[in-house]
Order: sequence, then C-alpha cells, then structure tokens
Amino acid sequence: MSLSTLWLILDYGWIASEIYIGVATRTRNGSGTVRDRGTLYLLWLVIVVSITAGTWISEANGPLGFDRPGEGHWLKLTALLILIAGLALRWSAILSLGKSFSSNVAIHSTQTVLKTGLYRWMRHPSYTGLLLCILAVGLHTLNWISLLVITIPTAAVLLYRIHVEEIALREAFGEEYLEYSRRTKRLVPGVY
Repeated sequence: MSLSTLWLILDYGWIASEIYIGVATRTRNGSGTVRDRGTLYLLWLVIVVSITAGTWISEANGPLGFDRPGEGHWLKLTALLILIAGLALRWSAILSLGKSFSSNVAIHSTQTVLKTGLYRWMRHPSYTGLLLCILAVGLHTLNWISLLVITIPTAAVLLYRIHVEEIALREAFGEEYLEYSRRTKRLVPGVY
C-alpha cells in the first residue's frame, strides 16, 4: 500500500469518525446540562473553512517552502505519523471518558472528574489529538501558508472551547476540578 493511499484511508477515516462523534455523542438538554455556548458549531465551521482554504491555497500555489528534492516525501511521512498519533490519542481519550464524553460542552448528572489514564497527565487529551490531526493535514499540504491557515484559526477556536469547557467543569465540580487543574496541564503534559 502506498503512502498516499494510506493517507487517504486515514484522512477520510478521521473525517468520518469526527462526523460520527459529532452526531452520536451530542448531549441534548434533557440528558445533561449543556454549556456549549455555540462552540461545537463554531469549531466545525472553522475546521471546514480552514482546511478548505488551506487546501485551495496549496493546490493553487504548489509546495511553498518545501522545494528541495525529497523533502515532500519525508514531510508527508511525518504528517502521516502525526495523524496516526492524533487519532490514537483522540480515540483513547474519548473511549476513556465513555458515556461522559459529549461532542458539545455538557455535564451529565453521573459524570465525575476522570484523573486516570491520559487524564492523569493532561486535562484535554482529545483536543490534543484533534490538534495533532489538524497539524498533520496542514503539513500534508507541503505549503507553509496552508499550514498556518489550517492550524492557527482551529487552534484559536479550540482554545476558546477549552475556556468554555473549563468554566462548566469548575462550576460542576468546584474545588475538585480546581485541584485537578493545578496538578495537570491542559494540552501538553508539563508545558501547557
């Protein structure tokens, strides 16, 4: 199987999994306290627009900044490995949360603060996985402008979503979540 075929399979698999996550895990008002503030729709909009614009820029201008022979191959391989890592991290985090996971910001009455597994080291490993997937898509374009167009707006909206989510978690779990927040970083263990 070629590198480009594997990329297509994983890329379309990622897109399909995000659609599934968005539809199947969305909390309705009756089954939990929804505190999303529209961040789910904003995140989807920014991801779709950013990837579409970044892809268009790359196709219109070709590789920018990756003109040396063979450079595109190793960068596409790196993008594939980052995509695999992002998918593994995102799905592990989602599966760890189980029924407590929701695609929109919502708190369920039976939900608790998970402090084991990936959540021992970071508060939002599914978002770290999502950011890795976005980074992989940007790198795969082989275009610095496309990379920036894809990653910066998505990261900005994701940081806003994390802010909204952490307000909801602090309100729901109080001191327990505050203490957990003091011990763990948001996205990158030991860094941020």
